[in-house]
Amino acid sequence: MVAFTLNGQKRELALDGETPLLWALREHLQLTGTKFGCGVASCGACTVHIDGAPVRSCITPLSMIEGRSVTTIEGLSPDGSHPLQKAWVAEQVPQCGYCQSGQIMQAAALLARNKAPTREQIVEHMDGNICRCGTYLHIISAIQRAAREA
Repeated sequence: MVAFTLNGQKRELALDGETPLLWALREHLQLTGTKFGCGVASCGACTVHIDGAPVRSCITPLSMIEGRSVTTIEGLSPDGSHPLQKAWVAEQVPQCGYCQSGQIMQAAALLARNKAPTREQIVEHMDGNICRCGTYLHIISAIQRAAREA
């Protein structure tokens, strides 16, 4: 049994501790906003927060979240009112949209600790989150907008 807080609610899962967090979220808890991209922590599509820090859920075993707090894209803002979610729409970031929840979660971690990041800090922090559609300039613009409007 693994006990943790998920999007502000206490949860317990009776799964093997080696089960990747991604699969527990998607298959057992039906939270499908977190995506499977590569399975080796290289693309960022599966990014969630554990105790406020961005992590790749595809390689995070459930045993590592015992007693900790996990936030998914669904928990960032259930109604889409987070400044990043609004900026994503305003800047027309998504094309296929597959990587976007991971991109937003990575960006949210940056803005939580740095309210006014420079362009260089944004690029450095977002490095490793892959967008196959190549919307990187829109992503940077959205993060800058969210920082200004937050």
